[in-house]
Amino acid sequence: MKTKDYHPYIYFLVDSNIVFVYKIESSSYLQIDELHSSGKWETYILKEGDVFETFFHTESDPLEGRSYLLAQESYLIMLDKINNQIHKHKKMLYDKIIPIHIACSESAAGSIRVGLDQPKRVIGFPGLLSIGPLWKINEEAGFNYRNEWLFEHINFESDDYAYQVTFKNSIREINDIPEQSPIYLWYGDNADEQICLRFILHLLKNKPNKIYLLNTNGLHTSVDKNQKFTYSSQLTPEDMKDIYEKHTFDQILSIQDRIQFVKEWENLLHSKNVLRIYTKQEIKEVPEDYFDSFILNTLKDLHEKRGQKEFIVTGELIGHLFDLNPSIYPIFLEYRIRHLVYSGTLELKGIPKSMRHYSVKLR
Repeated sequence: MKTKDYHPYIYFLVDSNIVFVYKIESSSYLQIDELHSSGKWETYILKEGDVFETFFHTESDPLEGRSYLLAQESYLIMLDKINNQIHKHKKMLYDKIIPIHIACSESAAGSIRVGLDQPKRVIGFPGLLSIGPLWKINEEAGFNYRNEWLFEHINFESDDYAYQVTFKNSIREINDIPEQSPIYLWYGDNADEQICLRFILHLLKNKPNKIYLLNTNGLHTSVDKNQKFTYSSQLTPEDMKDIYEKHTFDQILSIQDRIQFVKEWENLLHSKNVLRIYTKQEIKEVPEDYFDSFILNTLKDLHEKRGQKEFIVTGELIGHLFDLNPSIYPIFLEYRIRHLVYSGTLELKGIPKSMRHYSVKLR
């Protein structure tokens, strides 16, 4: 697909003579479900003698009452082009220095937005870095390799491409951060957020901003001593406010620590391993089947408690697994359960399009 820019317009040649023209009307990056609802679209036909490279839409009349069907890949190309153009022309100018909060979880970012007072800007990262390959993810080949693995193995509840679009937009937002703004980086003691912390510091490595770390596990104390939490996303807006207001920001992240975190991230880029855990304050790569015995033993216990080998809804099984070990992503557990079905270890009833749609039992 040929494209060209004439800001705030972007031209897309989607057929030999069909041109889509998009007008950017917002400085916010688009998600895939916003492609049609944000900005302004018009369609034009190149007349005989017209050349796309010199075509200008104001010299023609747009088509009315006609629609075209495009492949999903074409929509992704158009979305990426639009977001890159927004990034290119985006200006983050503030009358005063505004603090930037970055959370290693979109859900945690939502709690920070609600819990903390203005002024502030909050960036949420989509996570999932504890699963799937990280090999050369900072390059196009590695990014595509990772997305292909996720597409083939993980059942996302949302649109197939929503994760990769959100991932790219989060990187763009971090690149937009002005150098004078202090950065507050929120994370927890689990593999996903610990890896995300290192990735974000890699993205920030050439920025001179003051960076403050907020470890939600180390700073949050629950009223209920029996209440355990693993992820920052489990905290409420009130929890986030309490952490922020009680924390004394008297020590910025040192240059030495920033270099060490970035080095640890870069070490992860050399491996095609697809599973990582956080143990003894270290990120450790483990085999893909690391949790399989845990899944099978838990299912065996459930069969014994019920007195028979009956089919158990996969979502219910994952609920039990998560209660026993809340550090594992449910969607990774669901992938391993499907693998155990395909390998003949488990029996299946239903269609495995989501953890709610099928049941399993020991063969």
